[in-house]
This record gives sequence, C-alpha cells and structure tokens, in this order.
Amino acid sequence: MSKLRFGRYDYAAFYAFASYAFSSLVIPLTLVEIGQDLNFPLDAGGMGTGGFLHICRSIAMMILLLSCGLLANWIGKRKSMGLSMLIMGTGVLLCSFSSAYWMIIPCVLLAGVGEGICEGLATPFVNDLHVKEPGAYVNTAHSFWSVGTVGAVLIVGLLHSLGVNWRGIVGFCGVTSMLGSLGFLWRENPSAPYPEVPAEKQCGVWQASKPIFASWKFWLYCFCMMIGAGAEFGLTFWSAAFIQLNFNTGVWTGVLGTAALGTGMFFGRFLYGKFIPQDKLYHLLMTTSLAGVPISLGLMLLKPDTFASPILVLATVYLLLFLSGLCVAPFWPSLQVYGVLRLPHLDSTMLYVYFSSVGIPGCGLFTWLMGAVGDAYGLRLSFLVAPIAMLLYGTLLALERHITRQK
Repeated sequence: MSKLRFGRYDYAAFYAFASYAFSSLVIPLTLVEIGQDLNFPLDAGGMGTGGFLHICRSIAMMILLLSCGLLANWIGKRKSMGLSMLIMGTGVLLCSFSSAYWMIIPCVLLAGVGEGICEGLATPFVNDLHVKEPGAYVNTAHSFWSVGTVGAVLIVGLLHSLGVNWRGIVGFCGVTSMLGSLGFLWRENPSAPYPEVPAEKQCGVWQASKPIFASWKFWLYCFCMMIGAGAEFGLTFWSAAFIQLNFNTGVWTGVLGTAALGTGMFFGRFLYGKFIPQDKLYHLLMTTSLAGVPISLGLMLLKPDTFASPILVLATVYLLLFLSGLCVAPFWPSLQVYGVLRLPHLDSTMLYVYFSSVGIPGCGLFTWLMGAVGDAYGLRLSFLVAPIAMLLYGTLLALERHITRQK
C-alpha cells in the first residue's frame, strides 16, 4: 500500500466531518438547558418536544440526501460542500438566537439541510480525490467524525462547567462550522484544481439510479448499512445514560464513556485506513463485526458490584466502550467503499448517496429500539441490541459472498 498523501481538499473534508459531528451533537448535548430556557423542560414532560427537533433534522437531511446528486451535477461537489458548511453553520448559529421553541424549529431544519448535503457528498468528494485507492482515504476522513464527537463532548462539558450559557456554546459551534466553507470555496490553485467530473460524463440521477435499484447486492448492502449505522449510533447515543443510570454516576463520568467510544472509533478508522488495503475490506468488516459481539455483550453483563473497586468497574466500562468503538469504526465508511468496489459498473456518487440515505434512518431506528427495550426491560438489557446487530451485519456480508461465489 502506498503512503497516504493529503492535500488542501483532504484537510477541508477532515474539518467538514468534524464540524458535521459537532453540529449534530451540540443540540442534544445542551438540550436540558435549552428546554429550561425555551419552556419545554425535559423533566416535566418535554422529552417528546425535544425529540421532535431530531425528527425535523432527520427529515431535512433525508430530503437533501436524496437530492444532493442533482446539486453536485449542477454546481460540482466542491462548491456543494462549501455551501453545505455555510448552511449548516448558519442554521446552528441561528438556533442560539431563538427565544421560543417555535423559532428553533426552522433553524434546526436549515442546519439539517446543510448536514444532508455534507452527509451525501463528503464521502464521494474524498473518493474522487483518490480514485485509485479510495478505501484508505475514506476511512481516514471518516475518522474525523469521531474527532468531532469527542471534541463536542469535551468542549460542551468544559464550557458548561465554566458556566457558559447554551447560546454561547451553540453559537460557537455555528461559527466554527461556517468557517469550514473557506477550505472549499476559497480560490483554487490553478495547478491543483479539484477533479470535478466533466459535464459530458455525468448522467441524470434517474438514469444512474435505475441499474442501482435493479441490483440485489445494492439492497443487501443497504440493509447492512442500516444495521451497522444503528449499532454505531445506538451505542453513541445511549452510552452516557447507560453509565449514569446503571452505575449511579454524574454527568462527566457518563460523557467520558461517550468520549471513550468516540476515541476508539477515531483510532479504528485512522488505522484501518492507513494499514488495511481495499482488497481486504471484507475481512476487516467480518473481523470487527464478529469481535464486537462479545465485547458489547460485556457491557451488558457489567454491574456496579462486578469488582470490589468502583473505579475498576468504570475503567472496565471505558475499556469496553473503547474496544466497541474500534469494532464499529468501519461499519459506515468501509462498507460504503466495499459496496462501490463490488458494484464497479454503477455510479459511485449515487451509491454513496443512497448508502448514506439508509444509514441515517438506521441511526434513528436503533436509537429508538434501544430506548423502547430500555423502557420495558431496563437500559442494561437494551444493550443486547448492539451485539445482535453486529452478528446480523457479519452474517449478511458472508451470505452475499457465498451467493456471489455460487453464481
């Protein structure tokens, strides 16, 4: 495998992934304070009201995900990415000025528009920079989502402890996201322009989509994307609450668990991208999915009295979350590249867009499922959803390989 070489647009994509993660998490991380300020306190029946904000964001993301191919064909991926950062940052910044609940809804929708464009085009943007060996670079770029996740948790926690109001935290996130547009929209170096696909080689969205929808492999990979994204985001969403409720700890102890998971995802994506060649992606996905089963089961089996020392118990929880992060790290980016490589006759940009389109609802579905199981049987037992999802993920990939070999 050749040495990885990064340029201006690689670094712009890294910043975009980190900003996207920060923007998507800053509202949930400050939701308790937002609810108190905008008159929907979560501890007084406002959880559904707060959850509706995430629904608004997801709807906007889905609409833009399915239409960002048209935008990329119209103005190109580089300008589309710059526009996404501006829209996303503006929406988050405007949230900080909201004085009533109804005012924050259109701001979240606007932020979701930018996030949808970023989600749909960031991966093909990096892919087109390195068409000969996209797997390594896509994994590396996606590792910066984990950087944004850990950064969001630590920055929000630190600023909260310093007494900074939620408006200052959200506004700071919006401004930093908007600055990311400069990496894409600043004047290009004539000797190193972004490799946009020539207009004569582009085809319409429907023309590119018809053969994609006719492929059974595409639908199997979509199902895997939904499961893998759900396992990843379910663990991310519930890990802090799991620690606080099951081990009777404070907020900082819980968010450090989320940080441990995000750190594992960062190192996993960075190292897999650097050392795993793209012809070994199947083995990477199978190994991590199967290894994740006993590791995530260990989380469910841990109890406050498992060891004599509470510190040792928490240290074990953090270690298992870190290892879980290593396991779920390739589920989203590596599967996208693997699917594109296994379907070389189909349009890669539209494949990336559609894979992301099913990943987003997978995140919401599994987050809800773990919460529903937690309501019925306790949050500890809800963590059984993650290893079941990982086992199903690996089984489906093995089934696709077996059917293809038989044919």
